[in-house]
Amino acid sequence: MTGRGEAYGVYYLAETSATLVAAIEASRAAIEAGITREELQQSMPAGGARNALDCALWDLEGELKGEPVWKLAGLRPPKALLTTFTLGADEPQAMAGAAIQLEQARALKLKLTGDVDQDVERVRAVRAVRPGVWLGVDANQGYTVSTVERLLPTLIDARVDLLEQPFARGRESDLDGFESPIPIAADESALELADIEGLVGRFSVVNIKLDKCGGLTEALLIAERARHLGLGVMIGCMPGSSWAIAPAYLVGQACSIVDLDAPTILTVDRSPGVTYMGGYLLCGEAVWGSAFAAV
Repeated sequence: MTGRGEAYGVYYLAETSATLVAAIEASRAAIEAGITREELQQSMPAGGARNALDCALWDLEGELKGEPVWKLAGLRPPKALLTTFTLGADEPQAMAGAAIQLEQARALKLKLTGDVDQDVERVRAVRAVRPGVWLGVDANQGYTVSTVERLLPTLIDARVDLLEQPFARGRESDLDGFESPIPIAADESALELADIEGLVGRFSVVNIKLDKCGGLTEALLIAERARHLGLGVMIGCMPGSSWAIAPAYLVGQACSIVDLDAPTILTVDRSPGVTYMGGYLLCGEAVWGSAFAAV
């Protein structure tokens, strides 16, 4: 029997395929001895390596027990999720053209660079050609208090629904007393469960990524804790195939914002893979999470 898991790693923490493989190999003896998901949480730090192993252990348990992972995790049967589609930072008209090409998308997320004048034009250009979509922007740690104050009027005018990670990780205190009519999401500022308490009063949304927190096990705990603290919950992803998206899809069942479009930019995805239709994401158990549950 086989358990499947996939990770890309956290690039801004210098994780690479080589470092992930090395971390897994360092745990080979414990894995081959039958490590549990609970033991894995204690023996390996958060990050891509633990994510791949954690998700593989969930998948294996589902196959051994003949049950889908959503049921093992105490979740309801999953349903299709409205997902954002991401537009990389480019010339404003190029981004507008890309937005038009993504005709199935009902939600878009724009990557910004911190160049206020250019970012203003990017937002305006995309909103002009897609007036009805949900629109979020990812500032990618590129702003300061003074520059984001210049950006906000445009975001408000363009009916932007989310501002993600405006300030650099480590500068979370810059948000103390900062008033924003647009919800602000923590991405790089929220890697794992231990970071969640410090978001309260600064951010209103936490962006969970399995590569950051180290797997489905901790992602579910973060979602529960964030909701308890009154934070909105978002699920995002690093680059990856359907094997990486499928576990996040389960977390997304309890999230108000879903950003799981990574397989759409791949030349070749896993088969079977997740399905995108009418702006929605659908993932069956044959992709990941106990393909043999119905047998």
